[in-house]
Amino acid sequence: MQNSREFIVFGAPAIEQAEIDEVVDSLTQRWLGTGPKTARFEADFADYKGVPPDTVLATNSCTSALHLSLLASGVGAGDEVITSAMTFCATANAIIHSGATPVIADVDPITMNIDPAAVADAINERTAAILPVHFGGALCDMARIMPLAQSRRLKVIEDCAHAIETRSSLGKAGTFGDFGCFSFYATKNMTTGEGGMVIAANPEHTHYMKSMALHGMTRDAWHRYQDDGYKHYQVTQAGFKYNMMDIQAAIGLHQLARIEQNWHRRSEIWNYYRQALCDLPLRLPASAPAGERHACHLFTLINEHPVLGRDQILEALKQRHIGCGVHYPCLAEHPYYQQTYGWRPEQVPHATHIGRNTFSIPLSAALTDDEVEYIARSLIELFSD
Repeated sequence: MQNSREFIVFGAPAIEQAEIDEVVDSLTQRWLGTGPKTARFEADFADYKGVPPDTVLATNSCTSALHLSLLASGVGAGDEVITSAMTFCATANAIIHSGATPVIADVDPITMNIDPAAVADAINERTAAILPVHFGGALCDMARIMPLAQSRRLKVIEDCAHAIETRSSLGKAGTFGDFGCFSFYATKNMTTGEGGMVIAANPEHTHYMKSMALHGMTRDAWHRYQDDGYKHYQVTQAGFKYNMMDIQAAIGLHQLARIEQNWHRRSEIWNYYRQALCDLPLRLPASAPAGERHACHLFTLINEHPVLGRDQILEALKQRHIGCGVHYPCLAEHPYYQQTYGWRPEQVPHATHIGRNTFSIPLSAALTDDEVEYIARSLIELFSD
């Protein structure tokens, strides 16, 4: 029998009328590029993170935020940067585009975050930085990573693509290291469609990145074309096109305003899944330790069924009109990195096992109770067949 239920899109964002009205206002005002709404979004994000406004820069992606952070760190040819084997390819690619060599470290099999002991083993005289990834919204062990970096004078660039709301009693994700990079991609906890943000501990680094994000120019269009007369600009360095535009910021302003409300909704769904799925042959994602907040970005499951394979589960859920994700195939499984750096899956056994057996089910503030119950019931029925 054909499934008549509407397909549940993985990571569908919770968009409300406020975002729509703000975008329409930008269109009506006819200022679409980087301008006052981007500046307001940066200020609001700085306030949310409790950092000075001159340390925050909005970008067109988390990938560009990572790249700018590496460049501002002085990382380049001949350097190595240690990062997690369990991450999206953008993390490694940003290191490559800075001119440095990525070095992968294995993860803790429970948290799926980079293992500080594996980081320590990977450090050598060429190591210039550590790039921890707060996987799924769980905070990396920064209490061990930061002293390790400081003892070797290594830069720390946090990949917080999953971790906007993540925090502990020691601080908020993105504020432990020298840089914190955030994603507002369409599937993230808050979205601007495409977009990112970077926090720098040093405001001078923000100033450098701001110029590099817009061709190396000294003034953006908003500061050249205002009604007090045209302002000339100079190009002081060979930069990139990494700036956020006001249409993106228009969405982000209201997404950020509801970030706590949406986090509470995702937490409800997270807890429902944990209770409903606890008896299945699936390893559930680890809860945050006492005193820490998990951003509840991904609900990642590890298949432990002796016969039913992960890809069979994905196909069965698709037939039930449930969209899922895989977060992530281990970086050492990808041909490019194998051919270029000689990485092999057996070097990072925990990340490899996770990557071959994991799948993520929908976890979005836009989900209805009926959809959440249907997703859980579908998994239960699948393992009961």
